Amino acid sequence: MTRRNCLTRLGAVAALAVLTSLAPAHAQTPPNPIPGIVPALAEDIVAGSRILADLGVVDAFGHVSARHPANPNHFLMSRSLAPALVTPADIMEFDLDGNAIDAAGRAVFLERFIHGEIYKARPDVMAVVHTHSPGVIPFTVSKVPLRPLFHNAAFLSAGAPVWEIRKEFGETDMLVRDAVRGKSLAATLGDKSVVLMRGHGDVTVGPSVKVAVFRAYYTDVDAKLQTQALSLGGEVNYLTAEEGAKADAINLAVLDRAWSLWKMRIAPNLPK
Repeated sequence: MTRRNCLTRLGAVAALAVLTSLAPAHAQTPPNPIPGIVPALAEDIVAGSRILADLGVVDAFGHVSARHPANPNHFLMSRSLAPALVTPADIMEFDLDGNAIDAAGRAVFLERFIHGEIYKARPDVMAVVHTHSPGVIPFTVSKVPLRPLFHNAAFLSAGAPVWEIRKEFGETDMLVRDAVRGKSLAATLGDKSVVLMRGHGDVTVGPSVKVAVFRAYYTDVDAKLQTQALSLGGEVNYLTAEEGAKADAINLAVLDRAWSLWKMRIAPNLPK
């Protein structure tokens, strides 16, 4: 090998070493797979997290969870991580008291009690989404109720109560940092699909991750549209309860149309 070829090869090796050192680290891998979990459910949590980030409903904060399909007293959610960065390897298992089954040193979300307490109170709920939705925040701090004014937000016709943390807990950091606050939030949610959190955000629930994500997105969209409609002046013509129930049934029947589109948009960024 000539001196020039040797130097060229050494230079290539050095460049490769530099590029390798600059490459992003892979997500943490759990020490053991979660028993009873089909990959599709973890993939839905990942996709839902990234979809809501892509749609601007969450940024560095917010989380998506699903009830454990084999153990209804457990749920699944990511380790503490920005939603757009979640991978299947980040999904962890928790009991309904918010205890990680196998933390393995991973950080967990402080507000995991939102999820656990709702799953306790609502056996019908299979997925929970918490966001700090920009469009919704004004409706958490005003006396104007959030109401459905178009068909995609028909689920709001059942109501969107506002949880006032100050009422029971006084001056706080506004976070649902324990089971007591989570239980209070779940009580305000009641049998509804959405609960607003004063000065904080909202929570949506559903029979699947897809439905909870759909509701989180269209809660934000409806809030923005309602703000526009109110700014026009005059009376706003909202959906009636009967219209809402009928439209919501149709939306759930064609939900995969939206989900497929949203997954296509985030596909280039999904972990391989």
